[in-house]
Amino acid sequence: MAGQIEAKLAELGITLPRPMQPIANYVPYVVTGHLAVISGQLPAVDGKVAVTGKLSWGVSVEQGQEAARLCFINLLVHLKAACMGDLDRVRRVVRLGGYIAAPAEFTQHAQVMNGASNLAVAVFGESGRHARTTIGVPSLPADAAVEVEGMFEIS
Repeated sequence: MAGQIEAKLAELGITLPRPMQPIANYVPYVVTGHLAVISGQLPAVDGKVAVTGKLSWGVSVEQGQEAARLCFINLLVHLKAACMGDLDRVRRVVRLGGYIAAPAEFTQHAQVMNGASNLAVAVFGESGRHARTTIGVPSLPADAAVEVEGMFEIS
């Protein structure tokens, strides 16, 4: 029987994909105490980065928001594994960190990261409201436009 969070994902039309394997020497998540820390996730679909390039240099803010949303979906894949398959164990989205590939003159990082933040709230309700850092970077792995990492309180 699917839990409340799985039901919410279905209502939002989201099917969690197969997890993408790490592309370097790290693990996808660490659980310590009541925290699950999920490594940065790229906007991948079917194992391939779906949104590449830099914001304002060929990637629109709307495409960036979709990339951030995809990153959050990929965070959920690893979060589910960290919760032994039960996303109802998530008590709170504590923090999201967003990295936006963009030139120095780009200033709409926060709007891009809202793609992930808005989905966190849509999925987890009030406990999806979180602290956040969003920064611009010159490049990301695999030429991804966005990368998002997360920290979650779990039971």
